[in-house]
Amino acid sequence: MRTVLSIHLPENPYKRLDSFAKETGRNKSDVVRESVNFYLWEKRFEKAKSKIKPLAKKAGVIAEEDVFEHVS
Repeated sequence: MRTVLSIHLPENPYKRLDSFAKETGRNKSDVVRESVNFYLWEKRFEKAKSKIKPLAKKAGVIAEEDVFEHVS
């Protein structure tokens, strides 16, 4: 099921969106849809990281190298 969403953008972001869509051969709706999905994914990822961070510190995982060491 699809739902229609109407948004209002200031002129400058709208022009950048329009230019980007034309440069990539896509329509503005596709670009906005992908951007919203990516934004929501990032927020979920940040939330997961904040929950895991205290557990990782307790386990001695502080840097990326520590992660690779534990995974290897």
